[in-house]
This record gives sequence, C-alpha cells and structure tokens, in this order.
Amino acid sequence: MVEIKGIEKFSSRDFPGHISSTVFLGGCTFRCPYCHNSELVLRPETIQTMPIDFFLSYLDGRKGWLDAVCLTGGEPLLHEDVEDLIRVVRERGLLIKLDTNGAFPERLEGLLADGLLDWVAMDVKAPLERYREVTRSNVDVESVVRSTDILRNSGVRHTFRTTVVPGLVGKEDVVKIGEWLDGAKSYLIQQFVPQTTIDPAFLEVKPFSRAELEDIVAAAQPYFRDVRIEGPE
Repeated sequence: MVEIKGIEKFSSRDFPGHISSTVFLGGCTFRCPYCHNSELVLRPETIQTMPIDFFLSYLDGRKGWLDAVCLTGGEPLLHEDVEDLIRVVRERGLLIKLDTNGAFPERLEGLLADGLLDWVAMDVKAPLERYREVTRSNVDVESVVRSTDILRNSGVRHTFRTTVVPGLVGKEDVVKIGEWLDGAKSYLIQQFVPQTTIDPAFLEVKPFSRAELEDIVAAAQPYFRDVRIEGPE
C-alpha cells in the first residue's frame, strides 16, 4: 500500500461543499523551485509514514460527517499502487479528489475510466515551451498535454490551476496557457507562498499583490469560463 506521509484532518476548502481530509503522499517528478513542500518532494523517506491501519481507523471513526478525501503530494500518481488506496477510501463511501501534475496520463485515464475520481485538480506549471525550465525537470511535455486532454473529455469535474511567481511565471505565461486550454471551464490562479521552498532563493521572492493577481485574472478570463484566485492574499 502507498505510504501516507501526512494528513490534514479537517478542511472545508479543499473540496468545496464537502468536509474533507487531505492526504499527503511523498515524492514528485518535478522540482519546481517555488514548491513549498520541499521535504515531501525531495526527502520523503525522512518523513514518518502513517500506518495504513491507523489511517483506516481514522476514516472509520469519522463516518457520517467526513465526506471526501483529497489526495495530494508530491505527486500521487507517482505511486503505482495509489489505486489500492483510492479503492479502500471508496469502499467507505467517500468522495475522492486528486491533485496531479499531469505527468502520468495512463494512470489518470485508468482511474477515471474505473469511476474512481470525483474531482481532479491539475497543476499547469507553465506554457508548454517553458515546462522544463519552470519545473526544472526532464518532463515529457506530451504527457502533460495528454493529461489535459483526458480531463477535458472525461465528464468528471476538474479544474486547472497555475501558481504565479514573480520573475518566473506571470501574466504573459497565463495568457499562453489560456491559448492552449482555450474553452476549459475552470482555472485557478494560485498565489505563491514563500515558505520552505525547494530553492531557498525563492524565500526572498515577494508574491504578487492582490491588484497584480486581479490583473492576471483579467488576462485569463477570455479563455476560461470561470477564473478565480486561490491562496493567501
């Protein structure tokens, strides 16, 4: 069974309209310098694993008021056995939201085909021509494209989101992403958080102001049916 590295026990934000718990899985294929889950991405083996029996007893003890589980990371689909975890959660009548970077389209497609996902949030890191630069990884860009196409044709609730970071990902990038994903329903502009970043230099980067974020939202709106800001103001 996949190793659980952390859990946020209560949230009304991660799965709007439902009370959810967020489960953190370790490891990631990307090395985005602004990522604030540095230990989870770079050194998951140093983080204590939650015993699966403890996790299941946690779910069973909250039967009747917990509605959903959100799987995040790191990158959950990095783990071949993530489906096993999803199925034991599903057996308890809970909804599943998946956060993914889109690097594993085959696993994403399989989970969707089996009806195991209720909502997917996919991080779109940059315009395609800048993906390797921004993620600092040898990402297969075609896999990312395929994941976006799979989601858009899935019939399952989904949203795309981009973390905007001064000096790295800004309004021009969001416009190019909009041109790529033109017509998609939901898009989130995610505020950068300068905490425990993979690259320590990004601890000194000041996030965009609210006015700057609103300007980025306005630039994205022609391409998406709904554009919102996510994260601290």
